Amino acid sequence: MNTKTPQNPEPEGAPEEADTPPARLIQSESTTDIPVHLLFRDDSDIGAPTVPPAVVGRRLGTGEQPRVRPPAPPRRQPPDVDPQLVERPARVMPGLLGVLVGLCGAVGSGVISWWAGFVSPSAVRLLELPPSASTGLGLPQVAAYIGAGLLFLLGFGGLMRGQTGGAWVLSVFGRYRGTIRRTGLVWVNPLVLRRRADVRLRHWRSEPMAAVDANGLALQVVVLVTWRVSDTARAVLGIDDHETYLRECVESALARVLPQVPADLPGTTAVVSLRNVEAVGDALSRLVASEAEPVGLEVFAVQPTRIEYAPEVAARMQRRRIAALDAEHRDTVLSSLVDSVEDTVIRLTTRGLVELDDYERKALVKDLTVAFYTGRTGDGA
Repeated sequence: MNTKTPQNPEPEGAPEEADTPPARLIQSESTTDIPVHLLFRDDSDIGAPTVPPAVVGRRLGTGEQPRVRPPAPPRRQPPDVDPQLVERPARVMPGLLGVLVGLCGAVGSGVISWWAGFVSPSAVRLLELPPSASTGLGLPQVAAYIGAGLLFLLGFGGLMRGQTGGAWVLSVFGRYRGTIRRTGLVWVNPLVLRRRADVRLRHWRSEPMAAVDANGLALQVVVLVTWRVSDTARAVLGIDDHETYLRECVESALARVLPQVPADLPGTTAVVSLRNVEAVGDALSRLVASEAEPVGLEVFAVQPTRIEYAPEVAARMQRRRIAALDAEHRDTVLSSLVDSVEDTVIRLTTRGLVELDDYERKALVKDLTVAFYTGRTGDGA
């Protein structure tokens, strides 16, 4: 018997055909798979450093897909002042040198007056000076007077006294020339403009500042700032008034930190609240120190000394707190009352003093509850 064999038999062990991709709709064009996230990519972001987005975990058992939260923009730092405006020591001379120059000018003026004949004969005889041969004020005497006067002004006009805890910032025609932190009598160029700066450790207690907490309640906050001037050039010449700048930095920090923290309200279970003064003070200190450093101010601590509600909400918050305390007290009294009634009923029944059915038990519980509660109320509990 003849059997038909297939004309193209498949050899044994040949691999099965792979799944063929679907035919392209456009045969004359080549297509490429494009990731979905590249379709919505902005051309302006090309070449910029990529920041991985923060992924927020989904809630278990809800079937919710993970949500992606865009990264927060970086916080802008305060602009830096002139990088060339850095404190450096000024060139000064000992004050004794200025005193000697000034005395030379004064003595020279007296000698010129004798030379010009302006000294009276009685003074000449008293000082045992020879009589002057000059008969008046001429050009040589005028030139000598000018020179002696310049020596006098140069010597005594450049004298200045340095004190402990203070510094002098020098500038000539608007250009910074250095800072003097030395103590005692020193001599500087009389043409320089001198500005005094206090470099001691200072404390500033603010006036009540308005703020709000995380729940939007109006607050009044008083802070104590410990600070000092570390760079006199930037603090005096870099800004208009460094004390005003520090005050505004504190107000800005309060407006940024306190709205993130809730107040300690009745029923609040938040771990961090405005009662945690250390945590709030540390956040304020870091923020104010970073903003005050570019202008030559060193801030050590910004601690809240008083945080209270604004007058318009203080009365309402007080009533709310009293109501919460009252409710807590009633709950405590009721719990102890129920325990006392239960203990009394159990003792009466277990010792066989009374035999009660359900109706009598309910009546006894009611009577004991009224009696115990009346007794506690009468005692002022």
